[in-house]
Amino acid sequence: MTTQEILKKAKAAAPSLANLTTDRKNEAIEAMAASLEAAEEAVLAANRLDMEAARGHISDVMLDRLMLTGGRVRAMADGMRDVAKLPDPVWRTLESVTRPDGLRIDKVSVPLGVVAIIYESRPNVTSDAAVLAFKSGNVCVLRSGKEAWRSAAAVTAALREGLKKAGLCEDYVNLIEDTARTSANELMTATGYVDLLIPRGGAGLIRACVENATVPCLETGTGICHVYVDEFADLEKAVRIIVNAKTSRPSVCNAEEVCLVHAAVAERFLPMLKKALVDDREKPVELRLDERAIRVIEGTPAGERDFDTEFLDYILAVKVVDSVEEAVAHIAAHSTHHSEAIVTEDPGNQKKFLRAVDSAAVYVNASTRFTDGGEFGLGCEMGISTQKLHARGPVGLRELTTYKYVVVGNGHIR
Repeated sequence: MTTQEILKKAKAAAPSLANLTTDRKNEAIEAMAASLEAAEEAVLAANRLDMEAARGHISDVMLDRLMLTGGRVRAMADGMRDVAKLPDPVWRTLESVTRPDGLRIDKVSVPLGVVAIIYESRPNVTSDAAVLAFKSGNVCVLRSGKEAWRSAAAVTAALREGLKKAGLCEDYVNLIEDTARTSANELMTATGYVDLLIPRGGAGLIRACVENATVPCLETGTGICHVYVDEFADLEKAVRIIVNAKTSRPSVCNAEEVCLVHAAVAERFLPMLKKALVDDREKPVELRLDERAIRVIEGTPAGERDFDTEFLDYILAVKVVDSVEEAVAHIAAHSTHHSEAIVTEDPGNQKKFLRAVDSAAVYVNASTRFTDGGEFGLGCEMGISTQKLHARGPVGLRELTTYKYVVVGNGHIR
C-alpha cells in the first residue's frame, strides 16, 4: 500500500476513534497487548533478521537498542497495559466559566486527529507510540527506519490483529511500508492528513523534519545532557549519579554526555571519576578531557566538537569550571535543552542552577536518566520534547491532545 493510501485510510478512521469511550479503548488496548504477547515468536523471528542485517553496520550500543528478547516483548505489552490504567486525557473540562448573561463556556480536551511518528532503530517505539496515540484518541501513522522495519511490521501486525479481535477498525494503527527517504518526505508534507509529526531519533532525522515539514512538527530531543559537580557536592554521591547517568544505557537521549567539575574539587573528584568509569569497569568509558582536567587525570584530549556531540556511547566529555555561573553559561552555549543536573549540598547554588538552566528537565542530586515518561508517571512516551510549544519534556497522553471551546447557551444572541 502506498503512503498516500495509508494516509487517506488514517484520516478516514480518525472521527470514529475520537468518539470511542474510555472503557472501549481500554478493552482494545488489552486485546492489542494480548495479541502482541501471542505473536512473540513471529516478532522475535523478524527481529533476528533485522539484527543480522544491521550487524557490522551500526555500533554495539545501537544494536542493543534494536534487539528484542522475549522479556522485552512482554515488557512492551505490559507497558501498553500500564497506559490503559491511566486516566483518559480526552474530553476533560480544563476550564469553565459562566458569563453574566448565563452563557457557559467550557474549554475541553480533544484528540489531535492523525499523529505521524518517524523513528529509527527502536522496535519498542512501535507499541509505545501506538498505545499512546490510541488512548489519546488519535490515529497513528508509524514510519520505522529500515534497520527495524521487519520488527516494526511484526509488532504492527499484532496490534492490528488485536484491534480486529476487539471489533474495531485496524486502520487506527498504521505502518508505512516504504522505507525510502521519499516516504518520510511525504509525511513531512502531508498537509490535510497529518495533524502532528513527531520525529524520534538522531540529530539528522530531527533536523530534517524541523527544516522540511509543512505539517506541525514536535521537536524531540537529541540529548547533550550535563551533570555539574559543584564545589559543595557530596563527591561519593556525584560518582554514583554520573556512573548511572553515563553507563546504565549510553545509547539513549537522557544519558549524560558532559561532566562539568568545579575547580575547587577537581583534584579530589576527577581521580574518583576515572576509577569508577575507567579503571574499575569491564567496559571502560573514554574520558575526553579539557586542558585543565587532563592535568589531573589521564584521558583523551577533548576535540573542538566534543562538547557539542551526542555520543550515544561509552564516551564522556569533561570540563573544569570556576563557578556555578560558568557551568550555567557552558550549558547555555552547548546544551540541547533536554536534561541537566547539579550535584551540590548548597541550597543557594541549587536555586541558581534550577532557575538559570533553560532545559526541559533540571535535576538536583539525581541522574538525568529519570527523564522518561514511565519514570515521570506518564506511562510510556512519544519522546522528549526540547521545544516549548506545545509540549515540553516527556510527551505522554495529555501532550497528544489539544482543546476546543464548547459554548452552551439558551437562545443567546450577540
